[in-house]
Amino acid sequence: MRHFPTLLIHELRMLMVSLSTYVAGVLFLTVMGLLYFFVLYYYDSQMETELPSAQYFQLFWLPVLFMVPLLTMKSVAEERRLGTLEALLTTRASVLEIVLAKFGAAYLWYMLLWGLTMLYPWIAQQYLPIGRIDPRLMDGASLLGGYLFVAVSGLLYVALGLFASSLTRSTLVAGMLSFGLLFVLIIGCNLLAHAQVQEMTGLGRFQPILDYLPTFQHLADFSVGWVDTRPFFLYASNTLLVLGLTTLAVEARGGA
Repeated sequence: MRHFPTLLIHELRMLMVSLSTYVAGVLFLTVMGLLYFFVLYYYDSQMETELPSAQYFQLFWLPVLFMVPLLTMKSVAEERRLGTLEALLTTRASVLEIVLAKFGAAYLWYMLLWGLTMLYPWIAQQYLPIGRIDPRLMDGASLLGGYLFVAVSGLLYVALGLFASSLTRSTLVAGMLSFGLLFVLIIGCNLLAHAQVQEMTGLGRFQPILDYLPTFQHLADFSVGWVDTRPFFLYASNTLLVLGLTTLAVEARGGA
């Protein structure tokens, strides 16, 4: 892994000069800001008992569906289209180092953008009337659990975006494929888990597995400060699997 730091710095620099990175950042911060203050307005008017941060994190999937594709769609597809990936593969750096560097750079940007949203509770507490009378806006357990979930789940989301980019030369196709994979993982698995699968012929045996997959259940636990180790294993193991498949895809297709 001698070449990994150099490759990581290069990938971070490439993201810094990419227009899609800034588009993703502006859209993400704008959408999350509007969602956060909408949650506060609803929370104040309805006198909700649920923590506002817990309600806020329940909407995490909306910006994720467009932010991750924008951050990852060029990572491999663009280099393959321009022919630079073939040259990169001829260097002494291994394919695994290349994939990990691209993954690490996208994940760091992903977490940087989420980190900036930590300012929203502080702004609300300092400048909004509700923030000055409700200390639950800065509930430490809820905020820590929510951001911990974002960090853990983001590993798999970014890995899926990178995998989608490794399958094609078109950044548009990579973005659409990434969106589809994320939608199935976040929304599809949640719908299946709440469906009466046991009543479907031959599918009842998969109910215990489906009960383990819902992203929103993991989020609900984390956002109230209840940290379970099982989601850590689920997201980490699947991230390693997806990165392995990405490495094989890059190695097999090369610069083709």
